[in-house]
Amino acid sequence: MLAKVPVDLRRCQILGLVGTAFLAAGGETAGALPVRELLTPASPQAALGLVGAYFGVVLLIAAWLLLGRLVRSPEKRPSTRELMAVLVIWSLPLLLAPPLFSRDVYSYLAQGAMADAHMDVYSHGPALLGGPLADEVAPMWRNTAAPYGPVFLGVASALAKASHGELPAGLLAMRLVALLGVALMAAVLPGLARHSGADPAAALWLGALNPLVLLHLVAGAHNDAVMLGLLGLGLVAALGRWPILGAVLVTLAALVKAPAALGLAAIVVLRIRAGDHPARAVLTAAVSAAATTVAATAVAGTGYGWIGALNTPVSSGNWALTSLLGRATGALLERLGSDLAPLAVPAWHALGVVIAVAVIGHIWLRLRPRPVYALGLSLATVAALGPAIRPWYALWGLFLIAAAAPSASVRHRVAAVTGVLALATLPSGGPADAGQLVLAVSGGVLALVVLVQAHQTAQAPVTGRTA
Repeated sequence: MLAKVPVDLRRCQILGLVGTAFLAAGGETAGALPVRELLTPASPQAALGLVGAYFGVVLLIAAWLLLGRLVRSPEKRPSTRELMAVLVIWSLPLLLAPPLFSRDVYSYLAQGAMADAHMDVYSHGPALLGGPLADEVAPMWRNTAAPYGPVFLGVASALAKASHGELPAGLLAMRLVALLGVALMAAVLPGLARHSGADPAAALWLGALNPLVLLHLVAGAHNDAVMLGLLGLGLVAALGRWPILGAVLVTLAALVKAPAALGLAAIVVLRIRAGDHPARAVLTAAVSAAATTVAATAVAGTGYGWIGALNTPVSSGNWALTSLLGRATGALLERLGSDLAPLAVPAWHALGVVIAVAVIGHIWLRLRPRPVYALGLSLATVAALGPAIRPWYALWGLFLIAAAAPSASVRHRVAAVTGVLALATLPSGGPADAGQLVLAVSGGVLALVVLVQAHQTAQAPVTGRTA
């Protein structure tokens, strides 16, 4: 149906804006609200909010797909500046919306308050903090140590201090930090695309205007935005013949979330391609990374507990491939009466790491001349084979694949995955029961009906004149 819809930039802007407006409005009763404002899922307000939120998500996806058609059009193709404006317009309704699709932002605030109070966030969970802020953290994470690096915890600590424990101010500050990360992502994508021989407009469409960015980095305020923004900026610096600055920025990204450390491999490859001796390129990156780590950790004052915290446990019911296989294997072993059942999940997690290392090695051997693309595929591999998966983890690889995809077919496959993942999480961030699934599907179907009716209405006069 979308293939036949007449499309222009203004129509895309309006449709996406309506979509995020409905999402923000629905989130007021169905989002990841503070505990004192939470409604029971069966309440009429929450039910209506869920329908409205999914109505908005489907409209946003439709607007994004239509915009993709426009980007591929040789006649009406928007400029990168116009695409940046679309990102701003679509984001506006989400700025003051409640957190959506996850309660992680409450964990960020609680961990920042702990760091500000000089508590060891790498040994204790937010339960040690106590009080109203700890109550906002999802129960499964209240006794879990922080898995984030000192750069992010330093930022979270500063925000906790500045907001004086006031939840609205803290949430807004965290969202502004995430928006800064998204702005960096959008700013660096065209340059990365040009260096990789890709289309800058297509890179912006897939890497920054992607619904997952709006739903999870803007509305969800995830710190992955800061990680990706710094990672992209580091790659741009390295491409611009500032390898030490590039290594510093990539290390800062890794000190937000560890997967970005893979970016150092891209820095090394870029320096070797520029004529550096391999040993010198590796040594320069290693020394820059070590110095940055020591300095950032000293400034944040959190110590080096983040290294051990990389083993922070994952939720037992997560949907990662290795976790699913582990649970299935464990269930089979239990039926067979084996004592090895409890080892099934850890064994599959370990196997996933081994396979990921092998796949990443193969990627770099084959794609070393294309380090940005190789890094994107490597980060996608880490997300896919890691012990935990969330929809926004897909952005780790997607961001750089968007900048360096070798063909339109790759972008189309990535876009298809995006459309599925954008529908995978409830606005509350919690598990879905049968009733909520029905409401969510109803909202999506209602959006499709509206889109079909709008298309038919737009086409009716044309058909009449043709007759």
